[in-house]
Amino acid sequence: MTTNNGRAFTAPQLEGAVWKKSSYSGDSQGQCVEVAALTFAPFAGMRAIRDSKNPDGPALVFPESSITGFLADLADGKFGN
Repeated sequence: MTTNNGRAFTAPQLEGAVWKKSSYSGDSQGQCVEVAALTFAPFAGMRAIRDSKNPDGPALVFPESSITGFLADLADGKFGN
């Protein structure tokens, strides 16, 4: 299975992932994302991101380095206000 940047996978393909919701989401059922650090083959060392309102829907899988770089760019304000 190829794991290209941003490829979508289904919930059954990521069974066993431990999802964490953003601490900024609060207790409401509003729009939020969840992230899972993947430790099982063939996804070991990657991160998955999904819509918390649709946990059985698709999740995007990225290399850890891509997520780290994206978060660093956010912190540096590279995406504007």
